[in-house]
Amino acid sequence: MTTANPVPAPRTASSRASLAVLRSEARLFLREPGSLFWILAFPTLLMTVLGLIPSFREHDDALGGRRVIDLYVPVSVLLAMIMAGLQAMPPVLTGYRERGILRRMSTTPVRPAALLGAQITLHGAAALGSTLLVMAVGRIAFGVRLPGQPFGYLLSLLLAVTCVLGLGALVCALSRTTKIAAALGSVVFFVTMFTAGVWVPVQTMPDTLRRIVQVTPFGAASQALDRAATGAWPSWVHLGVVALWTVLAAAAAIRTFRWE
Repeated sequence: MTTANPVPAPRTASSRASLAVLRSEARLFLREPGSLFWILAFPTLLMTVLGLIPSFREHDDALGGRRVIDLYVPVSVLLAMIMAGLQAMPPVLTGYRERGILRRMSTTPVRPAALLGAQITLHGAAALGSTLLVMAVGRIAFGVRLPGQPFGYLLSLLLAVTCVLGLGALVCALSRTTKIAAALGSVVFFVTMFTAGVWVPVQTMPDTLRRIVQVTPFGAASQALDRAATGAWPSWVHLGVVALWTVLAAAAAIRTFRWE
């Protein structure tokens, strides 16, 4: 008695259309040198410039024997995510909605959600790619150790990138035009840059300011990444803060986002 091999179910028209959207958006994304520079190159470039400062490569007892450049690797990682989620993605999605592209897509097999998903996927992948570049250059050029707790570091990374994409989607939801998206995104961008420790690492902030910053998504993410980098498991409090912000941002974006 022979058994016929199961025939794989064909892809639905919607699935094929979603993949086509992803490929199309990927081609458009790769044709934007400005976005690619700010997401992929700028964080590594900033870390390199800081690493060339001699005092940043000296061990500091106040930092537990670490160097300032060691602190700036997680900060540069977060900067890449902030660039992708809050500077690059919102104007693109808002522009599609403003020009009526999302409304016209609703009459085709491609649902508008496919375009939103493609943009989130591409910008999230670019941010994670920038993370690998930052860590590689930090290790090769300045001897920054790789994360001592890789699983904790990966968990912190995934939570942080999900959070920033949720915040970016919320900026899109609240912005009716690309100009509003750019303005609102810039405000959130500079706030998150400060809380992530771009100007002053969170570890070197005064105690009161550090406690305040740690309840923000990127202040908590910075602490979680730094702790994992030293070999310890990230604090569940910091991970919980990032997760809570992720849920709140995503829920607010879903509730307020309009395709037209």
